[in-house]
Amino acid sequence: LETACQLAERVVAVYVHAPDEEGDWRPGAASNWWLHHSLAALSDALQARGGSLLIRRGSSLDELLRLTRETGATQVYWNRLYEPRIEQRDARIKLALREAGCTAESFNAALLFEPWQVLTGQGTPYRVFTPFWRECRRRLESLPLPRPAPARIVPPREAGSSLALDALELLPRANWGTGIAKAWRPGESAALERLESFCEQRLSRYPAGRNRPDLADTSRLSAHLHFGEIAPRQCLAAVRAALIDHPADQQAAEEFLREIGWREFAHHLLHHFPHTPEQPLDKRFERFPWDPDPGLLRAWQRGRTGIPMVDAGMRELWETGWMHNRVRMVVASFLTKNLLQDWLGGARWFWDTLVDADLASNTLGWQWTAGCGADAAPYFRVFNPVLQAERHDPAREYIRRWIPELARLPDSHV
Repeated sequence: LETACQLAERVVAVYVHAPDEEGDWRPGAASNWWLHHSLAALSDALQARGGSLLIRRGSSLDELLRLTRETGATQVYWNRLYEPRIEQRDARIKLALREAGCTAESFNAALLFEPWQVLTGQGTPYRVFTPFWRECRRRLESLPLPRPAPARIVPPREAGSSLALDALELLPRANWGTGIAKAWRPGESAALERLESFCEQRLSRYPAGRNRPDLADTSRLSAHLHFGEIAPRQCLAAVRAALIDHPADQQAAEEFLREIGWREFAHHLLHHFPHTPEQPLDKRFERFPWDPDPGLLRAWQRGRTGIPMVDAGMRELWETGWMHNRVRMVVASFLTKNLLQDWLGGARWFWDTLVDADLASNTLGWQWTAGCGADAAPYFRVFNPVLQAERHDPAREYIRRWIPELARLPDSHV
């Protein structure tokens, strides 16, 4: 957007809805809910600066070519995405636009570093997080500061046709999204407010509170990051600004940035190993003897396994479209290690129900817990859900919040 405003007299912003181009990983129901409200917020923000958001549906390339003809545009710019199918699609679009006589360029806004920029000394991709993040951490000082949004966007004289947002039918037909709407406010302004609040009020508590699902001590920025409403460089800049007044929070800042690093690592792996959303990175697990049982999978999905920490997490997910990261590991371990259900079934359920469903992070998380991916713990390591509750939900407040039928039982029975 910044480049377009600098190099062009007039700018038209367009969103092309083409979920089929994402193959088997088209956005799920929770993601579509967020997308609807995120597009509405983006439209309002553009209008406040004099611009507008056009909405199209169909082939991305066809719609972009049509729009260049309608508006006379000669330059097309976008920020890169890294899912394998989208990378391939965007490469084809860039080539076709250039062949049609347009300038076509893409930029990095979603990551600190491009996945191909951080490699081992042998020029190969990393498969272990710690050395990967060590190399990224060494380079952080070289990153430019984030810039403000353009103050003014001049629209074209002929803006072209646009669909109404409701025409995309992104919102669920049933009443399923009510709890999600109570828990979240999509959009850039909400993301910036959440980041500011985290740095001012919870950053210092992050090392102790990040593993406590009964506390609200995490940033909850994952969905905002996935949808591009905020960028990791903004997170980095905000944390550094907070340290000026609170230098004692240096260790807390390092732990938070390390989690940003895990997101970077997930995209690094997805780019270099594009088969991993459906196949294990560790090929030894391709023939793992899973024991498929639709009944067990359904009980897990609905939070009816009888294991309090697991059921609490799955009910939180169903109600709010989100789950605390510590609990994500517990429920994933239970599905794969205790119930012997294929990690891919769990990954697909998360994909449909998480507002922050991100192909890179979802794949890394499930393969890590199942023991078949990068940095994987030994396959025989199990997250004991009872011990996890004792350590990270000591008063069982989290469990009682999401399983009210257990509210009156003593801690020793929950």
